[in-house]
Amino acid sequence: MANADLEKVYKLYFNDVYLFVLRMSRNAAIAEDITSETFMKALTSLDRFEGKCDIRVWLCQIAKNSYLHFLQKRANTNSPLDEIAIADTFDIEEAFAQSETATQLHKYLHILEEPYKEVFYLRTFCALRFKEIGQIFEKSDNWACVTFHRAKAKILKEWEANQ
Repeated sequence: MANADLEKVYKLYFNDVYLFVLRMSRNAAIAEDITSETFMKALTSLDRFEGKCDIRVWLCQIAKNSYLHFLQKRANTNSPLDEIAIADTFDIEEAFAQSETATQLHKYLHILEEPYKEVFYLRTFCALRFKEIGQIFEKSDNWACVTFHRAKAKILKEWEANQ
């Protein structure tokens, strides 16, 4: 499957995969993150897709495994970022204002280099979707997703190093 074909697949099946993950997670932000991650993983494993099943089934298998990995990772960490970045209805600004770790989290955010800092800020505090962030930077929504997750990983690394 060529990259151009994957773009067609993305347009055709994004909504199906998103709804599948949304049913599992019952959280729009998680569903969007896992769906974007699914298509990134599909892109990197195109050579392993043998065509023995429907492409939608293959994508949903990747999504399911990504979601299960997300749950395992979340269960094994005690990170305030997980709670902040996950819940749709969670008031992020209030959490940062009331959290004992708010100052430290802002410190880690402040030392991030660009574009990580701005992407994390737009996603977390402005609640923009990856598509909107990608448009701001004139990049794809997958770029925005990857950049956000890298920013989050950098903050988590700092958090864990200082605990």
